[in-house]
Amino acid sequence: IMQCPSCNHPSTKVLESRSTEGGKSVRRRRQCLNCSFRFTTYERVEFIPLTIIKKDGKKESFDRSKLLRGMIRACEKTDISIETLESIVNEIEVQLQQSPKQEITSRELGKLALNNLKKISEVAYIRFASVYHEFTGVEDFMATLQNMQKELKNIDNN
Repeated sequence: IMQCPSCNHPSTKVLESRSTEGGKSVRRRRQCLNCSFRFTTYERVEFIPLTIIKKDGKKESFDRSKLLRGMIRACEKTDISIETLESIVNEIEVQLQQSPKQEITSRELGKLALNNLKKISEVAYIRFASVYHEFTGVEDFMATLQNMQKELKNIDNN
């Protein structure tokens, strides 16, 4: 039920519906059944604000552009397109939106990014992991590479 903005009557009819913003919203032209006043409404998906809990306990709003920038940096000088990375970030955001939790740790968010990067590029995975896990030396890189090799062997043996 959409109330008329002119006379506050509770009944209106939809005259026309059209997709806008590349399918991200619907524009509806309506008419009041009482006074015949015509008006336009927009219907959009409402996203629940997501909060990221940082390692130090501070909270900040989820910023998809920050995640995308980190992934772009990890994929520099690779053949991975920005469109691919945007698609991954979209998938992560949808996954977070569908979760019952409104707060997620930066650790959980990093794992989601790493799991997706591992599927498309080992180099990007290692680069992202080096920042995410705060590598301090060659030993950290070696341990991560050895874990990747073990996982690959397990996949090959199955």
